[in-house]
Amino acid sequence: MSTQPVAGGEQVLIRSARDVTELVNSGAARGSHAKMIVLLALGGIFLDAYDLTSLAYGITDIKQQFGLSPAGAGAVTASISVGAIFGAWLGGILVDRLGRYRVFMADMLFFVVSALGCALAPNMEVLILFRFLMGFGVGMDIPVAMAFLAEFSRLKGKGSKGSRTAAWSPAWYVATSACYLVIMGLYFALPEQHHDLLWRFTVGFGAVPAIVILLVRNKYMNESPSWAANQGDLERAAQILRKSYGVNAVVAPDAEVVEKQAERRGLRDFARLFEPRYRGRTIQALTIGLAQTFGYNAVAYGLPIIITSILAQGALNTITASLVLNLVFAVTGGLLGIRLANRTGAWKMTFLGFAVQLTSLVVLALIGKPSATAYVLFAIFALGAFMFAQASGPGAHFMSFASLSYPTNMRGTGIGFNQGTLRVGSTLALFFFPVLSAALGSGVFWVIALAPLMGLVALLAKRWEPVGYDADAVEAEWQREKQAAS
Repeated sequence: MSTQPVAGGEQVLIRSARDVTELVNSGAARGSHAKMIVLLALGGIFLDAYDLTSLAYGITDIKQQFGLSPAGAGAVTASISVGAIFGAWLGGILVDRLGRYRVFMADMLFFVVSALGCALAPNMEVLILFRFLMGFGVGMDIPVAMAFLAEFSRLKGKGSKGSRTAAWSPAWYVATSACYLVIMGLYFALPEQHHDLLWRFTVGFGAVPAIVILLVRNKYMNESPSWAANQGDLERAAQILRKSYGVNAVVAPDAEVVEKQAERRGLRDFARLFEPRYRGRTIQALTIGLAQTFGYNAVAYGLPIIITSILAQGALNTITASLVLNLVFAVTGGLLGIRLANRTGAWKMTFLGFAVQLTSLVVLALIGKPSATAYVLFAIFALGAFMFAQASGPGAHFMSFASLSYPTNMRGTGIGFNQGTLRVGSTLALFFFPVLSAALGSGVFWVIALAPLMGLVALLAKRWEPVGYDADAVEAEWQREKQAAS
């Protein structure tokens, strides 16, 4: 890459895919469209969380309307996660093969269709079908959204890859808070005799932001320049840099000619994740993800049930307490996770978060179902501490382990494999939480406490720090050494 400055309209010569990545990583390219792409990618995360939360609150009314048993409620609740398993596995591969932009647009359509389908579902079978489709869209969205966040961000400093991949956490909790605000607004807007329809209106409203994203896609959204360059299309990468970053990038006459990589098929896409140089990172990222996902799904998606049990009061108190817990503890924790991402790193923040979660769950298990006001407040505070630790620690940074450990040409596959596999944990949590909660009462917290304990063990087994790591540079060096050896 030319050393000429990018300001003043001077040309920046691009000779290789590495030049494109270095330009983005250095922070020399800062375009308003690139920032909008990051915001739209976070909008996809927002939709993920909103859709999951909307039906988590409505499960009580859904059980009554459709006459569901605890196992039936578990099947309805878990269907979205089952869809996400297949969506993430397939979506991760498609993100690397077809590009980030195409997959992002496809999953926005999934959100629109599935949200409206769930809202209008006449029976349990139709609801499960559209929840599965919604989960498929969620699964597809995570790899593409995280790839956008990583590949439209600099390596270090303000707006870095580490802080922006961690930004998915507050975006998630802002969405859950927004969902409870929508529920509260509908609670007061609908006549009391129609409160059983709250979940339908709330779920259907989730189609609105997806439609907005689809409407603005032509003006702002674009392909990742790093992905285009790694496909051997330097001309397209330069065009994206000009449009999204305002950088006058031009392909140099002596640029490297790189043929597009031959497509891998099926399991061979995932096999690279277990090559010696990536195996340890893949296993650790997966274990951390399973630990945080199982714990989070059990607590956060069961939050309305838990609060109802603790407070033993009506629906409005449940909505209000859920909203306050998300805003006061989860959103602030997520913002702290972004702020400390570059300074502290993902490993330390994740370790501390798991430790606080373990303590909180033990406290909740010991308190049981409180009767005295002091114990009720203490239990609510323990729930808040769990959510704060989740949002600032493992909830924010497990994505960093999954996203930043791999180079551009396998990032989507890495995230998709991680997300799809750890969704097995969330599926088990969503299916068994209603059953375990009914059978064990507050004793279910002892079972959930195994999750952060597993996360702590995984972190102690390998002290790997993904924040600030330039995976593309290391991969390029490895390829050069491999070619020299041959």
